[in-house]
Amino acid sequence: MTGLKFRLTVMSFLQFFIWGAWLITVANYWFGTKQWDGTQFGAIFSTMGIASVFMPTLCGIVADRWINAERLFGVLHILGGLTLSFVPQINNPNDFFWIILLAMIFYMPTIALANSIAYTALKNNQLDVVKDFPPIRVWGTIGFIVAMWTTNLTGNKASENQFYIAAVSAILLGVFAFSLPACKPQHKTVSNQSFMDLIGLTSFKLFANYKLALFFVFSMFLGAALQLTNAYGDVFLSDFEKVPEFANSFVVKYSTIIMSISQISETLFILAIPFFLKRFGIKQVMLFSMLAWVLRFGLFAYGNPTDGLWMIIASCIVYGMAFDFFNISGSLFIETSTSAHIRSSAQGLFMMMTNGFGAIFGSISSGYIIDTYFKTNTVKDWHSICLVFAAYALIIAILFAILFKHKHNPEDIKSVSH
Repeated sequence: MTGLKFRLTVMSFLQFFIWGAWLITVANYWFGTKQWDGTQFGAIFSTMGIASVFMPTLCGIVADRWINAERLFGVLHILGGLTLSFVPQINNPNDFFWIILLAMIFYMPTIALANSIAYTALKNNQLDVVKDFPPIRVWGTIGFIVAMWTTNLTGNKASENQFYIAAVSAILLGVFAFSLPACKPQHKTVSNQSFMDLIGLTSFKLFANYKLALFFVFSMFLGAALQLTNAYGDVFLSDFEKVPEFANSFVVKYSTIIMSISQISETLFILAIPFFLKRFGIKQVMLFSMLAWVLRFGLFAYGNPTDGLWMIIASCIVYGMAFDFFNISGSLFIETSTSAHIRSSAQGLFMMMTNGFGAIFGSISSGYIIDTYFKTNTVKDWHSICLVFAAYALIIAILFAILFKHKHNPEDIKSVSH
């Protein structure tokens, strides 16, 4: 069992190391090294959304029906690594968009596949998913942190080398994936299949369930909140350089390391998930996440690198709850609410709503709102921007508390374990 958990831990670590090597620092490469137009930057983050609209669900269907999940996972990472290795050769923003889009087409479905592989392997070995998955998943967050620190401390925060670091890691994970436990397709072909079954779109029937449909809608709105902090968090801190009294502060110089406190916080909240789920239930845990998003943006609105540094750090700490309590608890909720033969495609559907439609909605709307109402020449009014983001998260939390009906049943938590 120890060997199994170790292999899944390595998978989780490298899965998010790849992303952490460039996701938070790409804005510095775009605005600093390339000095490209800011109005086009939102499109780069929309690539994750575009890819997540169709690729996680499509790859989930393939894994459920035709190809072992770990083999598909490996091939996608190798192709994604090769694509990332070409990013530094791009010298105009339009081509940059298309090559990043291709890289995301390969990468985004691997997040859902990694969950599916871990759940399947743990269950096949009679392990408790609720208890054993979070300590494995926490190493993904550690991988993200290590990648961020590697990029920042090696002086590559605005360098093309961040993409080479990510590319090498992706190829290594792709090769390693073929040593993971076999996750064979679970869908069995029968003679009286419906058309939806035949083409592998059974998971979309989940939208016919009111509770699941509502959950997917809120997943989209929370995905937008995540997109806001990914796209603008590091730039927000770096922009304090434009204020003379903050220009030489630690926060400006090591903005990526400050942002990594968010991921360090994730490691603690991931490990706390089993307790919170059993004590409060899935609905309350997800509501805690939404309220944490309110604090995330509200504290950013009033923070600064000197006397307001504690607010910036506190914002990074509550991010752990904001991210984990919805994304990981949501993934477990899907696991408890769907059957084994659509496990991969259902997880893909969750990814489609959060990192797909949510990311697109967050990228387009935030870019328009910031450029239209909170930007003068090249100066952004970050205080007002963060307050608007906080108000958005608060509205979502209130609506979720009222509309999402789910009674806590400890048996639901037990059922996902076996």
